[in-house]
Amino acid sequence: MTTPSTQANLTDLSVQHQNQVAIITLRRAHKRNALSDALVLGLEYAFSHLPEGTRAAVLVGDGNHFCAGLDLSEIQARDTVAGLQHSRMWHRALNAIEKGSVPVVAALHGAVVGGGMELASSCHIRVADETAFFAFPEGSRGIFVGGGGSVRAPKLIGEHRMLDMMLTGRVYPAKEAVPIGFAQYLVVPGAALAKAVELAQRIASNAPMTNYALMHALPRICEQSADHGFFTEALMASIVETAPEARARVTEFLEGRGPKVKVS
Repeated sequence: MTTPSTQANLTDLSVQHQNQVAIITLRRAHKRNALSDALVLGLEYAFSHLPEGTRAAVLVGDGNHFCAGLDLSEIQARDTVAGLQHSRMWHRALNAIEKGSVPVVAALHGAVVGGGMELASSCHIRVADETAFFAFPEGSRGIFVGGGGSVRAPKLIGEHRMLDMMLTGRVYPAKEAVPIGFAQYLVVPGAALAKAVELAQRIASNAPMTNYALMHALPRICEQSADHGFFTEALMASIVETAPEARARVTEFLEGRGPKVKVS
C-alpha cells in the first residue's frame, strides 16, 4: 500500500505559516496544479503533520488555477483491485483534510475541475474569486469520480446538478456557482487568498474544542436520524462547554469583556 512517508511527496507543495494559520500551496502551475499521486500523498502528509499550535489552514493553488483535476498523464491500466486501492488512497488523503485536526479554507481561482472540485469539497469553507470555474468532465472522458466527489459534491450542490455536470459537461462560472453552493464566498479576481487567510485567522481565534466539534460532530449529526442527532448534539455540547477555554470565554462575555455579535 502506498503511504505518505517521504519528503519526495512534498516536492509539489509548500507550507508557510502566518501565526496560527498554515498556508498550503499546490505548486504544479505548469500542470495547472493537476493532481499526481505524489501530490495527493503529499497533501495527506502535510495535513497529517501540521506543526503544533496550528489552529486553521488555507489551501491554495499556485499560478492561474486552483486545480485542474487528475493528472491524466498518470492514468494507467489497472485491474479492478488496483483501481479500488487507488481510489481508496485518494479517499484517505482527502479525509486527512476534511477529518483532520483543524478547519481548512480553500482559496479558489481558475480551474476547479474534476479532482480539483473533489479536493475543494474536502475543505470546510471555500472562497472563490470571479475567475474560478467548476466542472466534472469525467463523463466525457469515460471515467468516474474516484476521490470522494460522488459523496461530498452532492451535499454541496445537489445530486441532480452533479448528474447534469457529469452527463453534459456543463461548466459553472463562479458568479453562477457560488450562489448554488460550490463556495460560500465570492470575491474579485486575485482576492481569494487574502479572504481565505482572513477567515482562517478568524477561525484560529475560536476555542479549539469548538472548532473540532464543528468539523467532526456536525457532519455526522447531519447524517443521523433526528433522535440520534439530538443525542449526539447533547453529548458534544456537554463536552465542549467543559473545556477550560470555553468556560473562560463565557466568563468574559458575562463580565462584558467578550466579543459581541455584529454585522461585519
